[in-house]
Amino acid sequence: MLISIDGQLVPRAEARISVFDHGLLYGDGIFEGIRIYNRRIFRLDAHLARLEASAHAIGLTLPMDRAALAEAVRATVRANRQENGYIRLVVTRGEGPLGLDPTTCARPCVIIIVAALAVYPAEHYASGIRVVTAATRQVPAASVDPRIKSLNYLKNVLARLEAHEAGAAEALMLNPEGFVAECTADNVFAVSGGRILTPPATDGALDGITGGVIHELALAAGLTWEERRLARYDLFVADECFLTGTGAEVIPMVCLDGRRIGTGHPGPITQRLSAAFRELAAHEGDSVF
Repeated sequence: MLISIDGQLVPRAEARISVFDHGLLYGDGIFEGIRIYNRRIFRLDAHLARLEASAHAIGLTLPMDRAALAEAVRATVRANRQENGYIRLVVTRGEGPLGLDPTTCARPCVIIIVAALAVYPAEHYASGIRVVTAATRQVPAASVDPRIKSLNYLKNVLARLEAHEAGAAEALMLNPEGFVAECTADNVFAVSGGRILTPPATDGALDGITGGVIHELALAAGLTWEERRLARYDLFVADECFLTGTGAEVIPMVCLDGRRIGTGHPGPITQRLSAAFRELAAHEGDSVF
């Protein structure tokens, strides 16, 4: 495995950043998770646009423009000969002295990791997953906007620990008001009466790239799409539910907190959108190598 650090490709065993990097010390940085399908990088421009927005929102000046970042990502994929897998693009605030002041960091650090990925076992896509509601809440949008994809993931880690301890595959995170925000790594969708419902960013949901693709596919299929505030009740009584994420793709959620959702099996709209997503991802874009 070769990892790109500030444009230099180094073997995994030699990949190093400073212990004084503010990304390590304070979680001061941003990232994107991107998929590779059949030697094609999926929605790279959309991911880079979101990275730029996150950087701007936290006052971080990217050391490379979008074209240079895109080429750095492609070069790392080519160097690893990765035909299918996952890209983690990280930009930290960079090295600086101890203390919170971000202006003491001279230059951001850009890290690109390319690796294989299997978020869920294959059987979970056929049978669906169990989810539990975490006691850990999403940070209020008024404090840190969820559209910033930052390195501050401790709340998600704690919620995932709750899922693990409960024997569930994922954890649902509510916002401080008790409404549905997202899962620890995925956006949440309910299907009710043929309508696809999902929480807005103002309730704590990340503006997901995969969720945006599902939006496109749903509209193309003539399905009704609505962003609206959701309670756990809305998921309990939904006809079907599913989660989306770069790693998870589209995965059915068939049980929440011990309540069966719909028939307890992946629903027809979930299966239809999942198949459409896989078909699109397998053929979209040009081959990197």
